[in-house]
Amino acid sequence: MYRFLFSSKWLGYFVLAVIFATACVFLGRWQMDRRAETLAEINRVVSNYSATPVPYTEIKGQFDALDPEREWTQVQLRGSYDLDGQRVVRNRPLNGQPGYDVVVPFRLTTGEAVVIDRGWLPIGNNTPGHPDVVPPPPTGEVTVVARLKPAEPKLDRGAVDGQLASIDLASYATELPYPIATGAYGQLASEDPAVQPMPTPFPKPATEEGTHLSYSLQWFAFGVLMFIGFGYAARQQARNAAIDAEDEEDEEIIAAGGTPKRRTPAPRKNKRPTSEEEEDAILDAQGY
Repeated sequence: MYRFLFSSKWLGYFVLAVIFATACVFLGRWQMDRRAETLAEINRVVSNYSATPVPYTEIKGQFDALDPEREWTQVQLRGSYDLDGQRVVRNRPLNGQPGYDVVVPFRLTTGEAVVIDRGWLPIGNNTPGHPDVVPPPPTGEVTVVARLKPAEPKLDRGAVDGQLASIDLASYATELPYPIATGAYGQLASEDPAVQPMPTPFPKPATEEGTHLSYSLQWFAFGVLMFIGFGYAARQQARNAAIDAEDEEDEEIIAAGGTPKRRTPAPRKNKRPTSEEEEDAILDAQGY
């Protein structure tokens, strides 16, 4: 009854179903991988973001090569800002608004230098491509608490003097007369003494995992439904083929002068009478 499944037409349908289901599995696994990355980031935020700051001397190696598990770790540093080395970083949206980040070299009392991202500034209204005001950092010796962030890759786009296309620390280092750590920078959490005005502080990263799990389950379900649909279509084809075979058999019997077999109709799933049946019953009751 299902020999038609071995026809080229149905084999082609089956191949298409396999290809579609394979694509669904691939997309489902991709969503699961994205969920795993999101959960790992959430774990780093939960573990490190508000933990007790670590002295620079205990973690200075992370500024040269940041362990991904130490991202967002709070570090306490003592030193002074180099205002001459201050730059703004272009194309830094915050809450959907375009703007800039303000990065400043921080020269520690131990002799090393790292980069601190002091916050965000909106786009300016006075001079296109520049913020209206860049608040200066505090002068003199400062105690800074900053969160570790990895250096960003170099972008294939330029920037005007005094600006950076990204927080590419290796390129930034070529603009300074002294060496800086190029593996990580610090995102400012606090300064002592504090100054006003300040760039807008960065919000805490989101800790919701999003919709990756539900999307992955949907893709897996689509793959399964494809085979269910294929099976349903095959069953309908087999049923139609059986009906056609019965019709052909009846035609042959009639052509031979015989009486076709009386077929037992398939039982109705809906036991309620149709409107025609109800009308016939009323007429029968009235004697027609």
